[in-house]
Amino acid sequence: MTYFPDYLKTYPNMDTANPLHISLNRLPNGFRAHRHDFLEFSYVVEGSGFETINETKHAMVPGTFTFVLPYQVHEIFTSAGSQLQLYNCMFSMNLLMGSASGEGLLKLIDLAGAAPYIQLSGKDNERMRWLVEDMYREYAENHPWRQTMLQLRLKEILVLFDRARRTSGCDSEQTALNEGRKGWSVWPVIHYIHQHYQDELALSDLAAKFSLSVSRISEVIKETTGQTYVQFLRDLRIRHACGLLASTEMSVAEIAMEVGYGSYKTFSRVFRESKGLAPKDYRRMKAAKT
Repeated sequence: MTYFPDYLKTYPNMDTANPLHISLNRLPNGFRAHRHDFLEFSYVVEGSGFETINETKHAMVPGTFTFVLPYQVHEIFTSAGSQLQLYNCMFSMNLLMGSASGEGLLKLIDLAGAAPYIQLSGKDNERMRWLVEDMYREYAENHPWRQTMLQLRLKEILVLFDRARRTSGCDSEQTALNEGRKGWSVWPVIHYIHQHYQDELALSDLAAKFSLSVSRISEVIKETTGQTYVQFLRDLRIRHACGLLASTEMSVAEIAMEVGYGSYKTFSRVFRESKGLAPKDYRRMKAAKT
């Protein structure tokens, strides 16, 4: 039987127009093995330890920046006598998508062989610490243009990370390690589903696109996410719907179409099964909390 560690599906502000949460945490005893279907970065400011990401181990000391992709199993260990202090930022993949006139950062997560971490020093570390701390301050306040500033900081942080890892040597070492391992990467499939879940996307279409049998592509999706393809697609659509219900005035019928359901009736049934209440009731509940 395949072992699936804790699967974390929620974080503060997830169902909003700006699905992002940043916090400063102290870990005297590390953090258990887990995975999630959102993106996360961490940045260490004090202490020491190490982290494993899909069984690959790296040190965690001040200046360590880590970028964890969806469904990657990761675990943090704190060194004896130490206490890790680090920033953690969880956010939706949608925040990396560009507008019609702008450049998106989705290609950052399309680099399956790239190193998931970098040890920063000197001016790069000074700049990264300032960016992360400024993002944390902005998150805690309620200034005008808050959402815009948070998204700008997120993109600056990830660009700095990617530039640094491309020139550090970590990236080539990790790529060589990945190339030495046997197996086929499911990430392009997961990425494609995230980009196209609003369309009519049959499992047979995915199989044809990636030159795999239907049974094989179904198997690798289950191995990676712990869900069947139908469950995985449903969760992506319902999560998008929750954000729209909480942050827009779109009608439920419009939201059903937007997230990939051609039938209002089907959408309402699936939403109720997933959330335990009707879409309109969910909207009212979210509005009452604001």
